Amino acid sequence: MTTVALGLVKEVAEAARAPRFLYLHWPFGHALGEPGHVAQQRTVLHDMLTMATRAPRPGLVVELPYRWRRHAYTAVRDWKAPSPAVSAALSSLTGHGVTGEAQRKSA
Repeated sequence: MTTVALGLVKEVAEAARAPRFLYLHWPFGHALGEPGHVAQQRTVLHDMLTMATRAPRPGLVVELPYRWRRHAYTAVRDWKAPSPAVSAALSSLTGHGVTGEAQRKSA
């Protein structure tokens, strides 16, 4: 099982040395999003699942692009499809797309 941590302070995320870490610049107490904002909360959960299955190596800290109350969220329709935000972040870190197959081979 792959562990993905979610944090709100980038320095803590880096110091914690979790196997895989997603970072959001959001207010304390709201790691998954605003109360009652289901699309936002499900997007973050989808991001975490994608990070767990697609991150090419342990030790990665990925900053998600969402800004508190300034981002439009659509409903997650396909939970098996990778999160666009995490896929883009991983691509920028590795220089190319990361697939589930590549993840399995590197594990």
